[in-house]
Amino acid sequence: MSELFDAVDALVASRSPLPPPAERKRLRAAHGLTSDEVATALKVRRATVSGWESGKTEPRGPEREAYARLLEKLAELYPAPADAAAPAQDVAVPATFTGTPALTEQSLSTGPAPEAAAMTASENTQISPAPVAAAPAAAPRPARTTRPSSTSRRPGARKAAPAGTPAAGTDPRFENGPLAVVDADSDGQVLAYCVGGLVLDVPAKSIPALVDWTLKEAKLGQPKLSGPGKDADPLLVLTEAALERYGLPVTLTEEERLAGRLPEGHKVIKQVTRADWKLTKRGFGPWARIYRPTQSSERACVQLCIPSWNALDTRHWGEAGQLPPAELARILGVFASRVMTPRGSTAVTGLELMTALHPPTRASEPDETGKRHSEHNPGSLGKDPVDPAPCEAPDGHPLLKDLPRFHVRGPEEKLFEEAYDWARPLTDAECLRRNLVGIDVNMAFAAGANGLIVGLGKPTHVKNPVFDPKLPGSWLVDLSHVDLSRVKSGKEWVELDSALLPSPFTPKGERPEGPGWYATPTVAYAVELGYEVRPMEAHVRYENGRYLDAWYNRLRDAYIATMADLGVPADVPPEEFLAAMDGYRQRDPGLAIVVSAIKATVKGGLGKLRERPRGEGWRPGEPWRALSRPTWNPHLRASVISRTRINEHRKIVRHAAFTGQYPVAILSDCAVYAVDGESPLDFLPYREGKPLPGGFKLGVNPGLVKHEGTQSVLWGEGVREQFKAPELNLARYIKDGTVTDQDNGE
Repeated sequence: MSELFDAVDALVASRSPLPPPAERKRLRAAHGLTSDEVATALKVRRATVSGWESGKTEPRGPEREAYARLLEKLAELYPAPADAAAPAQDVAVPATFTGTPALTEQSLSTGPAPEAAAMTASENTQISPAPVAAAPAAAPRPARTTRPSSTSRRPGARKAAPAGTPAAGTDPRFENGPLAVVDADSDGQVLAYCVGGLVLDVPAKSIPALVDWTLKEAKLGQPKLSGPGKDADPLLVLTEAALERYGLPVTLTEEERLAGRLPEGHKVIKQVTRADWKLTKRGFGPWARIYRPTQSSERACVQLCIPSWNALDTRHWGEAGQLPPAELARILGVFASRVMTPRGSTAVTGLELMTALHPPTRASEPDETGKRHSEHNPGSLGKDPVDPAPCEAPDGHPLLKDLPRFHVRGPEEKLFEEAYDWARPLTDAECLRRNLVGIDVNMAFAAGANGLIVGLGKPTHVKNPVFDPKLPGSWLVDLSHVDLSRVKSGKEWVELDSALLPSPFTPKGERPEGPGWYATPTVAYAVELGYEVRPMEAHVRYENGRYLDAWYNRLRDAYIATMADLGVPADVPPEEFLAAMDGYRQRDPGLAIVVSAIKATVKGGLGKLRERPRGEGWRPGEPWRALSRPTWNPHLRASVISRTRINEHRKIVRHAAFTGQYPVAILSDCAVYAVDGESPLDFLPYREGKPLPGGFKLGVNPGLVKHEGTQSVLWGEGVREQFKAPELNLARYIKDGTVTDQDNGE
């Protein structure tokens, strides 16, 4: 009887149900498997697997049962569309793919720009505010494979909705997501890996044809984020295999790397030119943009990202550039949906996000003929650059060209609002403590931008002004009389040990010795501490607003959502928060990369507001490319940094007044305390689960703090002794105890 049962089992296995051939290929590609890998696992030839996927042959015997099991497992990870969930069958069902409607027209500036950083406001990319699910196992949305030709067919396709029908809530123009990772398999077939496990067959044989296909049939891009804004251009990420397939080098030569582009005579650039496409003035580099000038109401522009040319900086994107195409598409897709489609480095993207949320122009009301015109968009920085006040201009700016060649500007000539880099020797009592514990402010500079009133127009010079804390600008005022030994904290005067505190007015924590230029938040804090201020002059902005609020909200939501996906929810008790933060990066390394990129977008975007010259023969006193951008605005950067530093000092004062504990080192948003325990809970005051009002609070939200690291007091004293530096900033090394030149910061 057992032999009969075995025969029955073998008979059933010989007819194990299989999905259609096209679905077999989709499932393999969605998981990043090659034909060779599948063939090796099933102990067959690669050509055999290719035959199964093309429908030319069908598996038999034990190979069929194993192949069916593989596809069943992959189908659980990458389900087909709900409306295409017909029973699996081996009969080919022809299907036709139709092209997409033309993309909406948008103008594209080709003004000078160093790398993607200096792309003008008219090039901003927009995004959809809807978040994308980012679970590592389940696909965020159904996947399908299409062939991008109206005459091509999909053998074995299941019955599905007509081509071009979007998922619920999806813009039909961009139903396949914001981007695709373009790869070439061992058979020479080019595939485009999109978000959600979607894989598209790419028929293009050249870069110009690839651009054409992307704009006409790929259905890639994102809707605009702001009413007057512009839709996002599609982003194509080219793998090394795709580069070879399209005649591009896998890596740049040293000369090309320094130039940031391929030479003008490269054969691919000639192909692009012959096809009537253009490159922006930054050329064909790691973040190339290929476009045609605007015609009628059609916009034609595609962004390229080339990881092997160092487009994805490992400092912020980690090993993203080395990931399989499907995983890289997932990571970039999450970032694109929650922040924006990357436009260049994280710094460039941070700056472009500001413009995307506040486009410089909008359409006017119809005139008497019914025609609309472009006009200034209120709340934006406009389309024209604005000179800073002389005190806000960095050294070498054209406003300072008449200064003597080697003149060094002091505090009374130069605004110097920077993050903290302060440390002091430990007291005798602190040396008897066991450990040094560092706490780090989450998204500190983003939190500093929240609700901040900044200037939107030109500065106005005023003599002997009355200080107004609601008026953004730069003020020349003497704050040397502010004594930290007796200050107001909240509504009460408190006594402090000023020798153990940094001054809130200078990055190095030194007490001012006379008049200096300060941003509005710094001067307002002096008033808050209970001291009178009498500015001698000021450069103020009467046209102002909360320009960075939407930028902050977008980045905050992206950060909190991604941390929640990593198992770190908001609004949990401090003990649960610390436990959730322990090893959170290992839960999904891909999403951990997204978190790093979001943080870098904040810091880098603010840094770009005062971008310095980038070579190209620049000489002091001459303009440099970044000055042509409306978003080159050192006033904004100084205001955010000032507010961030003051926010941190306020919490430090509140903590010292309540506990008698003082920091021993501060680096940017990280503060280190000498304590007997090993955790922030050992020195942060909590009563019945509630933190000290106005003090430090543990949590994932921007402005709250997390545990940065713990090292022994003996380690700290040993490091300072080793380097013969009693005031070495231990906050720089508190995370893992390794002494390097790098800033652990965020």
